[in-house]
Amino acid sequence: MSGFARSRDLVARLAWSAAGVALFVALWSVASVGLGNAVLLPPPSEVAVGFAALLADGTLLADVAASLKRVVGGFAIAASIAVPLALTMASFRPLSLLLSPIVLFLRPIPPIAWIPIAILWFGVGDPPSLFITALAAFFPIFINSYAGGASVLPQHVHAARTLGGRGRHLLLRIYLPSAMPMIATGLRIGLGQSWMAVVTAELIAAHSGLGYMIQANRLALETGYVLVGMCVIGLLGAAMSLLLEAIERRVLVPWKNV
Repeated sequence: MSGFARSRDLVARLAWSAAGVALFVALWSVASVGLGNAVLLPPPSEVAVGFAALLADGTLLADVAASLKRVVGGFAIAASIAVPLALTMASFRPLSLLLSPIVLFLRPIPPIAWIPIAILWFGVGDPPSLFITALAAFFPIFINSYAGGASVLPQHVHAARTLGGRGRHLLLRIYLPSAMPMIATGLRIGLGQSWMAVVTAELIAAHSGLGYMIQANRLALETGYVLVGMCVIGLLGAAMSLLLEAIERRVLVPWKNV
């Protein structure tokens, strides 16, 4: 595709995106006027004013920083455990047979069900939120990484073993590169799950963060501030997803050219 065609495609995509945002805001405004109750659904203008007020007094940035710290921390914990474990299980059948029942048992339990246990174990604050976000991200990363490891061609493994490859060398040189596209998918899904989970955890088990801000303003019937928190969550989640996709496109160039 030529440079001109790419530029035209980018402009078209931005135009359609802007039209979609305008349509959403218009529908929101109509719904707000129709309800006629700012407590139930404030208009976009009130939410914009609330956003400016929270940004000016610094509370919004503090809550965003708290949530991002928990998401990044929980996501990093999940990825550092899930990827090596999944690839090891994919390459070593006895371990897979041993641990698969545990994974199958724990996987259907939603992260929100772990919140009471997390509070009992860790109290209130960052630790339970980190635990919940790590748990939410773990299974998408693990399942995709395991599927990627299980799809490694046997002839590649046999060839590596013929050349003396064993243990961690097989994991790093054969299983990890072969599973990278699936691992990237799992990381992207896991990041989204951890972002949703941290807000849920903060609603109950934290004294800071966007979830806590939403809960506090809900109790005060400050619906405008509640929607500020929701909009910021959506914007940050989309930005993090786009960032991860951009990194994925660069990292996975060798696989796409095969």
